[in-house]
Amino acid sequence: MILVTGATGTVGREVARLLAPAHPVRVLTRRPELAAFQGPDVTVVRGGFTDPESLHRALTGVHAAFLVTNRVTEEDDARFIEAARACGVRHLVKLSAAAVEDPEADDLVTRWQRANERTLRESGLEWTLLRPRSFMSNTLSWASAIRSDGVVRALYGESANACVDPRDIAEVAVHALTGDGKGGRVHALSGPAAVTALEQTAALSEVLGRPLRFEELGPERARSALLDRYPEAIADALMHSAERQRAGAKARVDSAVPEVLGRPARTFATWAADHAGAFA
Repeated sequence: MILVTGATGTVGREVARLLAPAHPVRVLTRRPELAAFQGPDVTVVRGGFTDPESLHRALTGVHAAFLVTNRVTEEDDARFIEAARACGVRHLVKLSAAAVEDPEADDLVTRWQRANERTLRESGLEWTLLRPRSFMSNTLSWASAIRSDGVVRALYGESANACVDPRDIAEVAVHALTGDGKGGRVHALSGPAAVTALEQTAALSEVLGRPLRFEELGPERARSALLDRYPEAIADALMHSAERQRAGAKARVDSAVPEVLGRPARTFATWAADHAGAFA
């Protein structure tokens, strides 16, 4: 039995979808109505990290689990890891972030991820850490403005990021969860090339068959936009991350995706073509 958390999110949903046809899968979610996966042995458990009873129900009898957390002010990783150890889970595959290995990254989100990784490493459980660059799917935040105005608004259009297709992250996770990979591994996951927001705009323009205009946001406008969506501490962390990207900290291409999967990592152009409907 494999447990998937975050199964209504970008990567967890794909992990569950890939596992369901061939493996016993259990999904832990606060919203079971959003977790409809096709497979002969799929169970959905309603609950979350702050509900010890639901954690016990979800983890009992589980061999391996995929762990996704996103509440920076909470200790969800520690709660889950403690429950997994008590229930006899052998292997945890955790979605972390590439920034944890960058000594220049000292923002709130990165410090939280480093602490979570340390908790898992010291747990006594077998573990695998996935450290992706930014998701290609982050550009979905541009969809509304592209549809209405034909414009992409973003900070630092010429700074590059070796962003990764979430489907590649999910395939690496499945490889680890099903026992084809070894525990005690850290996988740095990127796309096949570093791309800028300007280049992403051009790729989307080609896919959609219509011109798109790029409008660069200054730091003040970008931070204001972030504050409309996030608490101040998170907005500041994301701004710090953008400055690191501008300095070149996110342009490195890593080899884990082709090494683990035996094929090249998907390009942004491929991701854009596969998701054109979201922008049309």
